[in-house]
Amino acid sequence: MPAYSTAPTSRPVFLITHEFYPVRGGIATFTEEIARASASLGYNIEVWAQSAPPAVERTDWPFRLRRLPLRGTHDLWCQVQLARELIRHRRDLRYATVYLPEPGPMMTMMLLQFFHAFRPRRLVLTFHGSEILKFARSPLRRWLAGQLIRRATRVSTLTNYTQELLLSHFPGAAEKIFLTPGALRSDFAVVPPKPATPRKKIVILTVGRLHPRKGQLLTLQALQMLAPAIRARLEYWVVGGQSKGHYEAHLRAAASEKPDLTVRFFGNIPDEELSDLYDRADIFAMTSVNLEHSVEGFGLVYLEAAAHGLPVVAHDVGGVSEAVMEGVTGLLVPPHRPAQLAAAFEKLIHNAPLRRQLGAAGRTWATRNCWKESAEALFHPVAADAEP
Repeated sequence: MPAYSTAPTSRPVFLITHEFYPVRGGIATFTEEIARASASLGYNIEVWAQSAPPAVERTDWPFRLRRLPLRGTHDLWCQVQLARELIRHRRDLRYATVYLPEPGPMMTMMLLQFFHAFRPRRLVLTFHGSEILKFARSPLRRWLAGQLIRRATRVSTLTNYTQELLLSHFPGAAEKIFLTPGALRSDFAVVPPKPATPRKKIVILTVGRLHPRKGQLLTLQALQMLAPAIRARLEYWVVGGQSKGHYEAHLRAAASEKPDLTVRFFGNIPDEELSDLYDRADIFAMTSVNLEHSVEGFGLVYLEAAAHGLPVVAHDVGGVSEAVMEGVTGLLVPPHRPAQLAAAFEKLIHNAPLRRQLGAAGRTWATRNCWKESAEALFHPVAADAEP
């Protein structure tokens, strides 16, 4: 267990989350990187996370990790289990900083906040996007979330888009809100450009959970709109596991409609293998759309693609424009414009110098934010809440 003799604050920081390793995705990455950065800054941080199979557990974390006896879902039973843990350890939490970086534990704290014994000394919240709409659409949950925000010491978002979304529904956050932008994963190095080598086919890569909101089907349909001669020059690689209903089966069926376009499904793969796929790709695409009450708040995967020098094609929705610079690191297309999306792909397919130009800019763009700066903004005491 690491020592914290240089900690900026002797009081502990408890980061409580339902989305932590081995869970994958943007929120899980954000949670892990904030914990790592906080530990490197000397904060006395302990992560409380959902249970994990012993076979995949890790012991090399630079911070303390407590596994909780819960699955990490957002259902009522999981909230009850987390509430029991918080009640059991209320004396530890009461004089600490409690950080809730995602909606699962927020919903539990909404119910406990009215009991003085369960209120932490400092409460810090981070919002990502979709949960704001989820909280706002129910009058009761809107009121509970508003009360939680009122009691919070600080509230953060990853993007200006999410900040504006939060303030539009919960204006009470205005005096305590600030940005903690996402950054490149600490184990994800910027890859230097390699000598151009002739390839038989141009590879378009998508990385993300298989879900209608992530837009794999929209990318596939746009590529299928291209002329047969162009389709024959392409391969579309899809990385990610099934996450809802029969979406993967629908994707595979759609892919079979145009057999002259090669489509490969890789499923969930380890990060070290994913890096190799980025290196072998020519264009990155994730054409997310806002779906019902779910929005794309940012997209850390765009930074990973940029770090590998890949030009990006994406829909201009949510906070994507804060992850992809239009005309600088990629091409942004309005959602639900399939002809424009197909044209964006065709432009990059025919223009190798433009691909290299956007990719080179992406390598610099991917490193502009720093996890340590975000962690410091979250936990550094200010005059109003400094320790005695």
